[in-house]
Amino acid sequence: MKSHQNVMGNPGSAKLSDAIAAEAVAKLETYLEWLDHAVGMLDEHALWARPSANVNSVGNLLLHLEGNVRQWMLHGLAGEQDRRQRDLEFSTDGGRTGAELLKRLHETVTKACSVIRSSQTSEDWLQQREIQGFSTTTLGAVVHIVEHFSYHTGQIVQLAKSATGRDMGFYKL
Repeated sequence: MKSHQNVMGNPGSAKLSDAIAAEAVAKLETYLEWLDHAVGMLDEHALWARPSANVNSVGNLLLHLEGNVRQWMLHGLAGEQDRRQRDLEFSTDGGRTGAELLKRLHETVTKACSVIRSSQTSEDWLQQREIQGFSTTTLGAVVHIVEHFSYHTGQIVQLAKSATGRDMGFYKL
């Protein structure tokens, strides 16, 4: 796991565009590590358990994160075909292990980080995009992905803490 000192900021970038890309990638990589740790503590039942009818399971949230990153980054910015089935992200109630879900999420985020790093100029970052019915820019899409990933990472960590009664200890590692 990254140390506390390495999580906050990326000093040394010569260009703002490089600093934005580095910061976004660093955040996504950190959140993936936190998810690995949290999901690794859960058994199959806890992975797919819904605390109540209107609350998603950790498994659903992992499917949702992967689908969202794929749609916004790989489709919206890289031009891949949009094959997302958003409703299935929330209606699925099993069939995959935490390791399988994390593997797919890691693969998608790794590709997304390559897309983020490929934005080299101010013009790249300000390019207009239409993603999931929203008018945005490359920068707006990257900010969306980072904040969306952060939000659901917090939910997953909370669900894991509730299921196990254990603290994640992220800042003690």
